[in-house]
Amino acid sequence: MKNEGMEGTERFLSPGSGRGLRAMRHFALGELVFACPAYSYVLTVNERGAHCENCFTRREDLFKCGKCKQAYYCNIDCQRSDWSMHKLECVAMCAYGENWCPSETVRLVARILMKQRVTTERTPSEKLLLLTEFESHLDKMDSEKDELNQADIAALHHFYSKHISDLPDEQALTELFAQVNCNGFTIEDEELSHLGSAVFPDVALMNHSCSPNVIVTYKGTLAEVRAVQEINPGDEVFNSYIDLLYPTEDRKERLLDSYFFTCQCTECTSKSKDKAKMEIKKLSSPTEPEEIQSMVYYAKNVIEEFRRAKHYKNILFLCLYFELLEICELSQEKMAAIFADTNVYMLHMMYQAMGVCLYMQDWDGAMSYGEKIIQPYSVHYPAYSLNVASMYLKLGRLYLGLEKKTQGVKALNKAVAIMEVAHGKDHNYVAEVKREIEEQK
Repeated sequence: MKNEGMEGTERFLSPGSGRGLRAMRHFALGELVFACPAYSYVLTVNERGAHCENCFTRREDLFKCGKCKQAYYCNIDCQRSDWSMHKLECVAMCAYGENWCPSETVRLVARILMKQRVTTERTPSEKLLLLTEFESHLDKMDSEKDELNQADIAALHHFYSKHISDLPDEQALTELFAQVNCNGFTIEDEELSHLGSAVFPDVALMNHSCSPNVIVTYKGTLAEVRAVQEINPGDEVFNSYIDLLYPTEDRKERLLDSYFFTCQCTECTSKSKDKAKMEIKKLSSPTEPEEIQSMVYYAKNVIEEFRRAKHYKNILFLCLYFELLEICELSQEKMAAIFADTNVYMLHMMYQAMGVCLYMQDWDGAMSYGEKIIQPYSVHYPAYSLNVASMYLKLGRLYLGLEKKTQGVKALNKAVAIMEVAHGKDHNYVAEVKREIEEQK
């Protein structure tokens, strides 16, 4: 299937993967393959007041909605543009006050339902794939996922039933929530901080590879897909659905659990990076395979423990951040008996520790962790990785804040080199970082 507005690509039947996206012409490194506006989107609650609810612009002089006092906008034009969606939440927030707390997924689904009611034609987000064509994989969902789905449906009824007349029946909502969970995207800024959630149907058409030839970045609520490898006519266009830091078996587990398929990409079959990612400390006597496996099991458990601690604790209290930092430090100390510092499980906990240090404004601690992380990241991740760019950005800004000008400028320049390919040279994030560099001259 070909469609105006996505020239150079076509929908096709990908062997072993179902539908996919294929290039019909050559795309050079850094070239825009296509752009896709969000079908529906929602700004995360934590970014209210820092970003415009409508266009996601980051600025300090936003003004808030006069009714709910919660949503912020660049100007009256942005507020008017968002009103058809915001009015749904505005009324509900006013009614529930501090008790208004639907999840981001519930908020997004509510907006999708409203959009579907007023949309009769194919939208600019659906040139090759309709939202209604999304896979739901309901037949593959386990009881835990089904319970989460049912909890979201209950929350939708609780917070929105008075404000959305005639909600779809249980089966239709179950399918829609499953479709969004499998096909939704998180919009992130240049440091990979979470800004919101959205659905981009045409972007969702792309199949996954652990060695992707494109990358998705965002200009506000517009998704841009750029080539991070040379793409030739006839090549399938592959995106990555997951964080690519981890070894093959971990990636396969994550893909099977979240997206219900077993990855057979070239990186998964060759496992070419697994040895480096699972680097073992060089000791006087070789480490037994059973010891390594036991430490991997421990690492996975502590990663899950940290995730749950972050999620469930009231992290507004600084003392709880000390607890999180202690989890990071103790786990690193234990894993260091077997794992090298470049091992991805060590890097994972270092990254978490860096995040805690940043929150606690321990700039030296954050810098120290960043310096340990950046080189292994550059090896483990594919070229032009946003994870590597964001780490250079964080490090560069830390250096400048600590008056280490030469190191700061060097790190920011390395970030720009990646971002010019991944985001495009005209992206406002690239311009912002270049201004930061220029200010140091």
